[in-house]
Amino acid sequence: MINKVRRSLLKASASGTAISAMMACGLIVPKISLGKSFSNAFGYHSMDEVLNELFETTSTIPSDAVTIVAPDIAENGTVVPVTVRTKLPNIQSITIIAEKNPYPLAASFEMSNKMAGHIATRIKLGKTQDVWAVVYADGKLFTAKKEVKVTVGGCGG
Repeated sequence: MINKVRRSLLKASASGTAISAMMACGLIVPKISLGKSFSNAFGYHSMDEVLNELFETTSTIPSDAVTIVAPDIAENGTVVPVTVRTKLPNIQSITIIAEKNPYPLAASFEMSNKMAGHIATRIKLGKTQDVWAVVYADGKLFTAKKEVKVTVGGCGG
């Protein structure tokens, strides 16, 4: 019994130490320090409106340095896995936009310069469409897109 309590205490203190170290290095930042809130961008109906709200520009640069990985065919549009990778330096954010959804902004991640340019999430797609990855780095918007076909009833159409 004493060993179980001791192990639990050691695990809890190790977790607390790890979280404290990550905060000290800037890998975990309290939300209040992020500044501008992007909650309004989730209510816009076009890709240009989203880009204007988040970045105050619609000018993008297609880039081979941005890779978006998503299934070619999604049998269930409610849970589509999407991964975005980039090796661009000075990444400030990675945003995923589902162009034909009623509300195109699917996800936006604020990044620290100390973080790797890699995110993975799941998004909802209403129908077959292009999914865009927008990487904001060095004051510019770099993009990549991938078409994802959404089937009805999993019949591959």
